[in-house]
Amino acid sequence: MAVDVTTDKTFEEDTGSGVTLTDFWATWCGPCRMQSPVVEQLAKDMGDQVKFNKMDVDENPATAQKFGIMSIPTLLVKKDGQVVDSIVGYHSKEQLQQILGQYL
Repeated sequence: MAVDVTTDKTFEEDTGSGVTLTDFWATWCGPCRMQSPVVEQLAKDMGDQVKFNKMDVDENPATAQKFGIMSIPTLLVKKDGQVVDSIVGYHSKEQLQQILGQYL
């Protein structure tokens, strides 16, 4: 299971059901470049339970503004369309697995 790209237009549909994790990032962000491979590995390990998305905040500012995302990387966890967690900064695979496990 891969990490899908989501946009301002598709975000609500992409994160409307089940447990989803969206990685808000930008190409110029160093910590985002460290977080991306962790999210991709999680998608391989947990892709049957959680849907993983990435959103470039430079190309899609509306969704980031809507959710008050001021720092990146921010990982937004939704369950059945409702925000249940917001994780700011770099986190290890183990930390993210533990957080996601609470919502499965």
